This record gives sequence, structure tokens and C-alpha cells, in this order.
Amino acid sequence: MAMIPRMMPNKIYLDDVFDDFFFPTTKENNFGKMRCDIYEKDNTYYLEMDIPGFTKEDINIEIDDNDYLTITAEKNVENTEEDENKNYIRKERNYGKYQRSFYIGGIDKERIDANFENGILNIIMPKKEEEKSSKQTIEIK
Repeated sequence: MAMIPRMMPNKIYLDDVFDDFFFPTTKENNFGKMRCDIYEKDNTYYLEMDIPGFTKEDINIEIDDNDYLTITAEKNVENTEEDENKNYIRKERNYGKYQRSFYIGGIDKERIDANFENGILNIIMPKKEEEKSSKQTIEIK
């Protein structure tokens, strides 16, 4: 939210404070760290999620009994002696836990496939085969 034009790129301006006010960045609801695209193709749903800075081991995918798919990415940072000797001017890379959930009713849970490469999580979710209904007409007497 750049209300004040930034003429000097090396300076920090007050409008950065307003960015955080209007667009809060709480770790529990930080969707900015887990942006995704979901699309349907050939009777299958595809979810592509950006999770930069994490490894495959940092990510957990679960499906609960109510058909909610929950993706959690968690990374903890340990302060090392090298970090203690640094005098940070600005530190924007943060660590913590990020989580998103999606309702996936009508998905064949046994055939879900996921892979993670170059900071992008891809989840392939085939739809359940539709059961053919056996309609029966009842004669009215």
C-alpha cells in the first residue's frame, strides 16, 4: 500500500507500517506464504501451492474424517553462533508454522498423489467414480 511514493529505495518509510496494519501477517493465517491454484481437468482436481523455503520433510498433508485436506508447513530456526555475531539491518525471512485447509468431498482418497519440487507442492486428487443410479419408476394407481 504505497500511499507515499518511494524516491529513495535504501530508506524505510512509514507506509510499511500501514502495509502490516491493513494486511496482517499472523503466522497461523499467513496465506501469503501458501498461495495456491486449484483447477479441474479430466475428472481430477489439481492443487499447486507455493511453499518456498521449506523442504519436503517440513510439510505434512492430512485428511480428516470430515473430508478436509490440511497442509501444514513448519520450520523452526535455531540461533547459531554465526547468527549471534551478525548485526541484522533488516530480517524479513521468518520461520514458524503455516497451515491451510480445503474441503475435498467427492475425492477418491486412496488415489491422491503429492510431490514437492522447487518450492512447489503439487497434489493430484482424482474424483470418485460416479455410481450409476438405478432409477425405478413407480406407477401411480
